Amino acid sequence: MTKLNKITKDMTIDDVIKLDERLGDVFMGFGMHCIFCHLGMDETIEEAANVHEIDVDFLVKKLNEVYNDQKNSK
Repeated sequence: MTKLNKITKDMTIDDVIKLDERLGDVFMGFGMHCIFCHLGMDETIEEAANVHEIDVDFLVKKLNEVYNDQKNSK
């Protein structure tokens, strides 16, 4: 699987988790248990953030920080 350079808010939660399962911890840290819901997995990061009243830009920033740290350490 080719590594993407950046996670964006229009990606689905499922797409993000498929990049690296450990990114689920970021969602969980924000109280977003969507990763355990079959309906939530098809939501975009932006849609899920809106439902949970989370700043989508901050969430995407944190996802990218973790993703890039993990990607660079492999």
